[in-house]
Amino acid sequence: MASFAGVDFFKTDDLLSEEERAVRDTVRAWVDDKLVPVIGEAYTQRRFPKELVPQMAELGMFGANMPEKYGCAELNNVAYGLIMQELERGDSGVRSFASVQSALVMYPILAFGSEEQRTHWLPKLAAGEVIGCFGLTEPDFGSDPGGMITRAVKDGDWWVINGTKMWITNGSTAGVAIIWAQTGELNDSKTISGFIVETERDGFSAKDQQGKLSLLASDTSELSLQDVRVPAENQLPDAMGLKHPLMCLNQARYGIAWGAVGAAMACYDEALSYAKNRVQFQRPIAGYQIQQVRLVEMLTEITKAQLLCLQLGRLKDKGALHHTQVSLAKRNNVNMATEVAREARRLLGANGILAEYQSMRHMANLESVYTYEGTHDIHGLIIGEEITGLSAIT
Repeated sequence: MASFAGVDFFKTDDLLSEEERAVRDTVRAWVDDKLVPVIGEAYTQRRFPKELVPQMAELGMFGANMPEKYGCAELNNVAYGLIMQELERGDSGVRSFASVQSALVMYPILAFGSEEQRTHWLPKLAAGEVIGCFGLTEPDFGSDPGGMITRAVKDGDWWVINGTKMWITNGSTAGVAIIWAQTGELNDSKTISGFIVETERDGFSAKDQQGKLSLLASDTSELSLQDVRVPAENQLPDAMGLKHPLMCLNQARYGIAWGAVGAAMACYDEALSYAKNRVQFQRPIAGYQIQQVRLVEMLTEITKAQLLCLQLGRLKDKGALHHTQVSLAKRNNVNMATEVAREARRLLGANGILAEYQSMRHMANLESVYTYEGTHDIHGLIIGEEITGLSAIT
């Protein structure tokens, strides 16, 4: 297993509990032993390595911070964050899979669902028996989800849903979807509601997004719902209004903040090892000033992001976390990771474009992470409103 002592420059390990370190080390070993050896090929083949899902479930990676009574590990949020960090150290697409399953499918059922919905769905999702997806974004409504035009109309004991969702992770492999739809007048964010929709229902279809240059080892789909009928009991009873899907996104963004650090760690570790072994002009390139400064900049930014994540997790565990703090961490850490991946790719020279190295794969993936779950600029405006009291959006 690769040593990451050099990516713990401020000894943040000392700030973790024994259980948190054990969880991190278990997932780290799995990533090194099972994910890293196959992810390069899966990426070039443009396929998600779904054969790993049962192993991920067995290790408790899905809904890891949710209650044991629903088949989950009931870890604290720092341990959950460390799981996301290690998964993205392997690949952003694999971390995205776990994030969607946990934060965007299991969380809304836990937080806004009935007890019957929780006991039916959460154990199956935790065990990986059912894969889920989250349908909020639409082709014309990305940063403005409140403008959605997907509609759900009541018809006796049924809801009839019509609409299209775009950029849906896990969409083509999911057995169940959390679909958000307008139940009142369009542009009324207070009437947006969530529904549990089994993907086998008549009128539901998913097609893979073609032409991606990023997240190639992740399923990304467009969902179409044409007169899809779901029973009234499939509505999430405590989800009414745009704030509820945004609460789900906040859970996912928390994991992304940690995950981006993992991607940066992988790139730094690869660049450091390469620099020590790559000889040019009769000496390792690690002995040249330009490469040393490059490595120091990477390490510095990773260290700052590690400390940011740890404090974010401690605040979340105390119930003192504000959504704008998550925005700051997601924005900072993903931007940091994109820069680290780019610099690592450059340090690797021509070899950096090969799939046998990680950095360019991470670099391409992180361009998507930079955009999804709230773009870098939108998170800037969210934080800007918090510190000025003035909205630049509406």
